[in-house]
Amino acid sequence: MATGTTRVDWVERVAIGASAACLVHCLALPLLIAALPALSAVLDIPESFHLWALGLAIPAALFALLQGRSKHGDTGPLLLGLVGLTLMVLGALVVAETAETPVTVAGSLLLAGAHLINWRRRHACGC
Repeated sequence: MATGTTRVDWVERVAIGASAACLVHCLALPLLIAALPALSAVLDIPESFHLWALGLAIPAALFALLQGRSKHGDTGPLLLGLVGLTLMVLGALVVAETAETPVTVAGSLLLAGAHLINWRRRHACGC
């Protein structure tokens, strides 16, 4: 296996894991904090967390998806990933607090799906 392919696989796996962590953060943590009010006094996630997460997700996702497109030639996963990233940015920075979680979760799911499709297409073409 070529070094470039190994690096892209690693980045793609990290990106999928980050999307899964984002889902856990967006879905499980608010439920846990709501269920355990005492925990909210101890566990304070700063608002800058979302900026840091986006700062890691955007370049990693773009790197993996652009590398995939250059290997397999299909723009679909890249476009799906861009829609997912856009929803994540909107959820974290723009939409009202009541819509933040559903918009961010939808973006994370689309981004994770884009990475999975990208990964499959790269391996299917023998890239």
